[in-house]
Parts: sequence; structure tokens; C-alpha cells
Amino acid sequence: MMKTKALKPLSILLWLSALLWMVPARADAPVILILGDSLSAGYGIPIERGWVNLLQARLVERGFPHRVVNASISGDTTSGGLSRLPAALARERPAIVVLELGANDGLRGQSPPTIRDNLARLIELSQQAGARVLLAEMRVPPNYGPSYTQKFQAMFTELAQRYAIPLIPFLLAGVAGDPALTLDDGLHPRAEGQQRILDNVWPTLEPVLR
Repeated sequence: MMKTKALKPLSILLWLSALLWMVPARADAPVILILGDSLSAGYGIPIERGWVNLLQARLVERGFPHRVVNASISGDTTSGGLSRLPAALARERPAIVVLELGANDGLRGQSPPTIRDNLARLIELSQQAGARVLLAEMRVPPNYGPSYTQKFQAMFTELAQRYAIPLIPFLLAGVAGDPALTLDDGLHPRAEGQQRILDNVWPTLEPVLR
């Protein structure tokens, strides 16, 4: 009898993730809406290896009934998110909204007060729709200068405190700046860094799920 090779753990995880996306979720499953940019849209990598897809696999593995809806678009900004969020809220009626926006605003040098006001409105719209909101902290490269980078980073903590919502620490902690985990553009994470991103999100998300 011919022996079959054992699947590697990563291969099993990827296979399971792909299978989960093909299986229809229960219509009454609580929805986690991810509103983000390329960091959540899986820019430059197979979509099944992105952290959002891996999140759905982890939810199933750990017995959570939630269905993840990825409303992330590469290149999106906070103003773009504002134009898209009302329809997504009406369509999905999410129990939880994870806001992962602001990085592209910062890279374009938008003023922190403008970014902060847009994020505040995104939070308010989500809360008015009855969703629990998690805000992901983003950062900009140090070459934008200490004044701008400090103001940019501080607004996430300020908003989390103002609206009493959980703050996901820097989304790319442990990934940004590591060539082995970052694409050649120096900004976007490779597939190898996606599990680390999920591990950054999970400690803040799990208590909300429970």
C-alpha cells in the first residue's frame, strides 16, 4: 500500500481556512465587520493567508459562532470608510466592528485633527448601529518627523478613551521593520507576518467575543 505524506500544520491551516470560506455561515451568526485598508485586505498575498481569513478559522477552532465580513479595500482612507460604512452597517448589522483605518491618511500627510474627526464619526456610526467597536492603533514611519508621528499615534489612545472602546495595540507590532515579514515596499506584511497580526488583534478581540 502506498503511504501518503503527512500534511504540515501550516498546510492544514490553509486548507481549513479555504474550506471555511466555502461553507455557508448560519444566517443568524453574529457578524464581525472589519473596515480597513490594504493591511486587512491582504495586499500582495493570497487572500486565504490574510489575517482576517485566519481570524475566521480561529473563531471556528475555538468554538465562537461569529461570521467575519471583510469590508477592507486597499488604499482606503478614513473618509473612504465614512462613505462605505453606513451601507455596510445596514447590510450586515454587525455585532462587532473592527476599525483599521488611518494609515493611508497619515502616509498622505493629512492633519491628525481631520483623521481623528473621521475616526470619531466612524465609531459613532458603528455604536449608533448597536455594534461594539474596536479601534486598531496605526503608526506612520519616523521620517514624518517626531511632532507628526506623536500626534498621529496619540489620537488612537485619545479616541479609545473618549468612547470607552478597546484599543488594539499597534497592528503591525513585531512585523513592521522586519524584512522577513514585510514586502519589498517596506510597508505591507508578507503572508508570513499575518499570523503575528492576528495574534496582535486576538487579546483585545477575545474578551469582546465572550
